[in-house]
Amino acid sequence: MNWEGVWILAEQRGGRVQRISHELLTRGRELADKRGGKLTALLLGRAVEQADLDELIARGADRVLLVEDEALENFRPEPYMQVCRRMIEKYRPEIIIAGATSLGRTLMPFLAVQVNAGLTADCTILDIEPETGNLLQTRPAIGGNILATIKTPEARPQMATVRPQSTRPAAKQAGRRGEIVRETAAGVDLSSGVALVRFVGNEDAVNISDARKVVAGGHGFRTSEKFRMVYELAELMQAAVGGSRDAVDRAWITYPHQVGLSGKTVTPGLYIAIGISGAIQHLAGMQTAETIVAINNDPEAMIFNVADFGIVGDLNEIVPRLIARLKERRKAAR
Repeated sequence: MNWEGVWILAEQRGGRVQRISHELLTRGRELADKRGGKLTALLLGRAVEQADLDELIARGADRVLLVEDEALENFRPEPYMQVCRRMIEKYRPEIIIAGATSLGRTLMPFLAVQVNAGLTADCTILDIEPETGNLLQTRPAIGGNILATIKTPEARPQMATVRPQSTRPAAKQAGRRGEIVRETAAGVDLSSGVALVRFVGNEDAVNISDARKVVAGGHGFRTSEKFRMVYELAELMQAAVGGSRDAVDRAWITYPHQVGLSGKTVTPGLYIAIGISGAIQHLAGMQTAETIVAINNDPEAMIFNVADFGIVGDLNEIVPRLIARLKERRKAAR
């Protein structure tokens, strides 16, 4: 039996499918179309909403493979691994991708060892090699200074994780059809040495990942005093404040604000990058924003490669003018 088909590992919490599942459908649909195969969403849980299962089909899955059991209601590594292993052995998917969430980062390495497969973590680009059909897994390496493309020419399935919010969720397609296959966990060892005591949400005051507007600053500000302009501009725009790794390393801003591969990934409607050159590490965290505005005095800065609007000039002249204009508009609106 050949290995065929592309799978995404969908996630649920409390019976509701999570956003990362829809983002993975965007990635998976592109890969499946290039391979000329079907896209399957594998979902483990208990009492999952039917409407959410239908939505996975509407957003691009050809098949939803659902395994429900009381022991799968909440994520625990051992039972999830055993069930996934059973499904892989039965269906033999060629490619499996998951989110680089706490679930994906924990489960995928465990599963890869069990099925003797390769795994590339935190990919920013996934593609298919035309000549071989191998999965091309690209991720930043050496501190984000280069991009490494990795492939697994022999072992199957080929496995990768991608960062949450590194791509937009797949759009719903009215009238799209697919199948929902309900599998059983009977005969699978669902025991675990881990028990869920309670779920405690992230109470950080800073949550730039969900912001609709982000103003981010980088090394171009030169000093912490000048970096304060980022905060002033963001306040006037009712935006979240972000920073490059360099700004965090210089203690101009704290780590929860860092955008990039070693920080947060953001997909706002508007991202303003000021004094940020656009290293690969930073681009990996913001390049899927809907509209990107870049301000930099270097016309060759990499940030302009992804920007929708670029301003080449001295931020010490441009940003104060923006702040003054916004203050004028606010005053006139009163």
